[in-house]
Amino acid sequence: MQTKSLRFRWLSRRLPSSDRRRIVVLTGPRQTGKTTLVRRRYDDLRYLNLDDHRVREQLRGTPAPTWGRDVGPAVLDEAQKEPSVFESLKYAYDDGAIDFSVLLGSSRMLLLEKVTETLAGRAFLYELWPLTLSELLCDIEEEPELPLLDRLLDEPVRDVLETTPAILLSDEATDRRVALRHLATWGGMPELLRLDDDERREWLASYQQTWIERDLSDIARLGDYLPFRNLQRLAMLRSGQLLNHAELGRDAKVAASTVRRHLGWLFLTFQLIELPPFHRNLTSALVKSPKLYWTDVGLLRQGTGQWGPATGPLFETLVVTEIHKWLKTRGRRERMAFYRTRSGLELDLLVGDDSTGWLGVECKAREGAHRSDLGPMRRVATALGDDWRGGLVVHRGDRIELLDEELDIWGLPLDRLL
Repeated sequence: MQTKSLRFRWLSRRLPSSDRRRIVVLTGPRQTGKTTLVRRRYDDLRYLNLDDHRVREQLRGTPAPTWGRDVGPAVLDEAQKEPSVFESLKYAYDDGAIDFSVLLGSSRMLLLEKVTETLAGRAFLYELWPLTLSELLCDIEEEPELPLLDRLLDEPVRDVLETTPAILLSDEATDRRVALRHLATWGGMPELLRLDDDERREWLASYQQTWIERDLSDIARLGDYLPFRNLQRLAMLRSGQLLNHAELGRDAKVAASTVRRHLGWLFLTFQLIELPPFHRNLTSALVKSPKLYWTDVGLLRQGTGQWGPATGPLFETLVVTEIHKWLKTRGRRERMAFYRTRSGLELDLLVGDDSTGWLGVECKAREGAHRSDLGPMRRVATALGDDWRGGLVVHRGDRIELLDEELDIWGLPLDRLL
């Protein structure tokens, strides 16, 4: 894998050009490259960073009627820092004084709350997540082919995988292995690409501190951060597991209501996702609790000290969050859910919807797939009937293979999926 820190970003292909009549709102986790992406994409626009108090004061003193003349089309970074810019931007946009602007921010709640209140019907929303594997493989001037995941969501599984080489024998295979090793160890934060391993650990630790001091302090007023840090670590250790607020509260020695509030902050700042249970009534014995996943494996490892080989829950976290990142990056409409009965029958992931059907995914942190892995997937496939599109047993090996011809279930290496 190349060591240059700038990488191709798929989102750059979705962002509209500045000659359109649009207000673009770009949010996502801190340090994912939002500013770099937007300044390259819109190098014709003025850039204003509202982290600078002088910029905030200047914009606060700019009357709405003169916004188009004095500010004009611009990139407003950390826009949530100055609420008055939303009203001024709305005035100038509705008046026709400007046709295009970009708002950036890393706090989902503060930024989108102001957009919803002031710019509803005018703003187009996008999210930039940490680097995906296909982005890790390409520098800024290249454009990779769409990963198999995208094709598998659009085309019949058999049509895609029967025409795909079962194994890669070239330098591409090595590059993919190196990129996946980086992703599974350090996560997808772009800044880590230019650092050595010791510096990466320091950076990840600093990120946690910076995130608490900046993003969390924007939405929460905590006098003592220790209980939150303790709950955060306990939640990290449960990545890939069912979420039980009462149990987590007992371990953290806080009330269940506090757990819900703190987890809500983690969701709003893109630190975690909750995967809902599959809700179609295939059986009345389905569990109703969501599962918890940390969105970046590097931050998860740093927070828990799990630097060894990927365990089952960590590998599952990697698979689920990478698929989540891809759906968000491409603006796809498919939903994600897991299937689990109270008796313990579980399928790690279903991706799709009731109109296009469901793709099943089982995660195995080993070098290859076995037919003995297929019991739960076969039962879910049979229950879904015509809504079953096919299944994938995603593993750490190097070979694509057909495991069940009738139900169209395949073993697929993770570095080929992404």
